[in-house]
Amino acid sequence: MKVHLAQMKPVLGNLEKNAQKHFEIIEQAVSEGCDLVVFPELSLTGYYLLDLVYDVAMDENHPVYQKFLDYSNEIAIVFGYVYESREKLFYNAASFVHRGKTVHTHKKVYLPDYTLFEEGRYFAAGSSIQAFDTEFGRCGLLICEDVFHLSSLYILSQSGAQNIIIPSNSPARGNLELGHDASNAWQTSNRYIAGVLTVNLVFVNRVGVEDGVSFWGGSEAYDARGRRLAAADMFKEAGVTVDIDIDSVRRARIETPFLRDEKSFLVRNFLNEEGGRK
Repeated sequence: MKVHLAQMKPVLGNLEKNAQKHFEIIEQAVSEGCDLVVFPELSLTGYYLLDLVYDVAMDENHPVYQKFLDYSNEIAIVFGYVYESREKLFYNAASFVHRGKTVHTHKKVYLPDYTLFEEGRYFAAGSSIQAFDTEFGRCGLLICEDVFHLSSLYILSQSGAQNIIIPSNSPARGNLELGHDASNAWQTSNRYIAGVLTVNLVFVNRVGVEDGVSFWGGSEAYDARGRRLAAADMFKEAGVTVDIDIDSVRRARIETPFLRDEKSFLVRNFLNEEGGRK
């Protein structure tokens, strides 16, 4: 599959302006013959929304969402937004849309509430992690912090995910001579996940500055052997197109049959034992 990594800088709280930018990027990706375009976490709204969460929230009936469904007849799209449920709960969400339909919507499960993050104050937490079928194989969708919790990765792996897509809003923190803490952590994690879970991985992080916080970009893609296929520059908007060989999953799982040899009963037994974590 040919994937466009849309490393963009959203305008905080401006749904209409951000949507227009999405549509221009989508049209460019279509003209390049891409099969899938992936945007960052909360790409339609910006990150530090605070009370603006309730002003920019939408569901599938919203005209902007309907426009994404229209574009999805030409290309598969992953985009981030604030989802408002029928119960009037508000989620940090990302949807995979294709062929005029919503294939899957993921509501962020692990909401960070430490250092400069306070998502739990404004968002409800999602309660499920699911793999889903697409024309490009079985996929998993995780949003930023979800990736750093073993439950997320284990569920997707055991659910047969072949591709993992990660929209992110990772800020730059801890500058070091050889990079900074955030980029080092993500690059190590992405390579590990792709190689050990034997999945293709697409990570799309935003750029720009909000409330004095810089987002570092560095979007990248890996094949199922843990080899980096492409990477975007840091700290500036970029569109990177990469060809991902879906068959790399098959080859990787023949060479390194980690999934075949996984003993999930060990986890089940541990959780069922007295004193196991519930």
